[in-house]
Amino acid sequence: MEINKPAMSGTLESCDCQVTVEPGEGDIDLTLESVVISQYGNTIRQVTMNTLKNLGVEDVRITIIDKGALDCTIKARIEGAVFRSIEQFEQIPWGGAVRE
Repeated sequence: MEINKPAMSGTLESCDCQVTVEPGEGDIDLTLESVVISQYGNTIRQVTMNTLKNLGVEDVRITIIDKGALDCTIKARIEGAVFRSIEQFEQIPWGGAVRE
């Protein structure tokens, strides 16, 4: 799946995260800001990379501003941003694309 244009999903509210995706430069460039980065930073990175892999995204600049979101919320926000970027608004495999 190729990221066509910048897109965003989520909020900066407590227990949520804001995910922004943009066309990349040949690889996955992840920027992570989190209120719980010292405790869960590695897990958030792993969830992000697994979700992108399951979506078939290999070339993206992704920024996540996390406010304590659960893994399922992070996955959903990444899905939302990716599908908005490729302008797929129908027949979206919500949940199915990111199952491990």
